Amino acid sequence: MLSHPLDGLRVFERGWLSSNNVLIHPAHGERGAVLVDAGHVNHAAQTVALVGHALGETPLARIVNTHLHSDHCGGNAALQRAFGAQATVPPGHAEELRRWDEAALSYRATGQRIERFDFADTSSPGTPLVAGGREWQVLAAPGHDPHSVLLFDAGSGLLLSADALWENGFGVVFPELVGEPAFDDVRATLEMIAALPVKLVVPGHGAPFNDATAALQRARVRLAGMQAQPAKHAAHALKVLLKYHLMEERRQALPDLLDWVEATPLTSELWMRFAPRGLASLRAWTMQALEELAARGVVRREGEVVVDA
Repeated sequence: MLSHPLDGLRVFERGWLSSNNVLIHPAHGERGAVLVDAGHVNHAAQTVALVGHALGETPLARIVNTHLHSDHCGGNAALQRAFGAQATVPPGHAEELRRWDEAALSYRATGQRIERFDFADTSSPGTPLVAGGREWQVLAAPGHDPHSVLLFDAGSGLLLSADALWENGFGVVFPELVGEPAFDDVRATLEMIAALPVKLVVPGHGAPFNDATAALQRARVRLAGMQAQPAKHAAHALKVLLKYHLMEERRQALPDLLDWVEATPLTSELWMRFAPRGLASLRAWTMQALEELAARGVVRREGEVVVDA
């Protein structure tokens, strides 16, 4: 009998460049531990060290990715080399992953770094995942990513929510940015979570929290705002993409950053679909976004260099 939902698990809470990692230690008879999500490639060496220290002599049998954004699977290749672990991925992009189609997998569109990795099988919604002596429900969670899954252990009430639910919101709804309706998918995912007997949530980013009801209400309010003003969601997405790129680079000359923005397909798509009135170019919109980020203290200017803060 578990005395706490996290018994037998280890949560590595990461910065926002990398997703949180959840290490599920094996129960008797299981052949090794399972790691849920692998962080970003920039942090791969750190991830290997953290996991290795927590494992001790226990083998790492499997990496389970909730979705295939670069901050959730960027450490896969390094972990596979270090521990010989197999990867299990959601089924939606399995074929694109097998042939490593960076355009279909969104890495080219978002201009993000990733190291190629292999996978052994898929985690199909409706087929339980047994790990740590628990039977985890694999639940489809479209919205932020159309192929994302959640893991829920009904016995302890523990939800591994990835980017479908954070304590204060959820991830950017990427399909909406390219004209694919997904706000209704976000709502359906939130209502699916609301119907679960959740006692503790380990989100994809941020600290674990136990008041899922309050988090869901905040998420619904946020979603309503996005639906009412899709252009504000797009402006937010531009700032997220800029901040994420600067977390990867740490610092970059302003002309090079502006060149990156113009060369990145998704930011160009945002400009074509959501260009604000009164701005003449994507570069001008980017400068406005950078000023807003600097005002919030999350980036800073050092002359002609932009620095992640």
